[in-house]
Amino acid sequence: MTRKSGRVLALAGTLLLILLTVSSCARNRQEPIETRSAQQIYLDAEALLADGQPRDAGEMFSEVERLYPYSEWAKRSMLMSAFAYHEGAQYAESRSAAERYLEFFPADVDAPYAQFLIALSYYDQITDIGRDQANTFEALQEMRDIIERYPDSEYAKSAQLKFELALDHLAGKEMEVGRYYLARGHYTAAINRFRVVVEDYQTTTHTPEALHRLVEAYLSLGLTQEAQTAAAILGHNFQGSTWYADSYALLTGRGLEPDNAGDSWLNQTYRQVVKGDWR
Repeated sequence: MTRKSGRVLALAGTLLLILLTVSSCARNRQEPIETRSAQQIYLDAEALLADGQPRDAGEMFSEVERLYPYSEWAKRSMLMSAFAYHEGAQYAESRSAAERYLEFFPADVDAPYAQFLIALSYYDQITDIGRDQANTFEALQEMRDIIERYPDSEYAKSAQLKFELALDHLAGKEMEVGRYYLARGHYTAAINRFRVVVEDYQTTTHTPEALHRLVEAYLSLGLTQEAQTAAAILGHNFQGSTWYADSYALLTGRGLEPDNAGDSWLNQTYRQVVKGDWR
């Protein structure tokens, strides 16, 4: 036998095996599900997932859990159904399956992944900042749980990154509302929004602009000392930013300089951020 003919026979054998496997799966799916073994149902579900049918796969994995609740296949299927449902954008179903997994196997090696799927079920539903941010808050809590409960897991780093992105998203929501009020001359309402960013979301990318907008709002109200303090904090942390350049121009245009002046909530922030005094 030549080397070429040997390769042809090997290829033919591989194709035959694939056809037999597909045929077997097809026959299995035609049989009543109650007559199939846990392993058969599990493999059928895997085939559906590989075939780009995650929702059907999720339901099939769930059938293993229903028909063989105390088997090892049920344990596998519980987590796989959570994954399949998530792939099919059925986030409530995915979360429910992952929560059941954690309820039954809280100390299992795959528990961090189940927790990560729960967090993703909220994170992947985060909408633009113009809409309700309930999912963002839930995602933050679940990502924090991963970071705190499973700090050494392979999902902790991804959870930390997504936590910071979700936090930035919430800060962006506050900034959008604050800008809206500022543009319409509702300065006190605007200040309240920018204050939230400075105090609660100070590690996000929106902090420099929030401090500059505070300078704008306070100057519009004639509260020059507050404006000076906001600019001082901005200059200490983001001196090279365009936001500080704009704030500095606003102040010097009125004969003022950035300074820790007066006695407002910003003075405490100044002491903490600039002086390092957290008492």
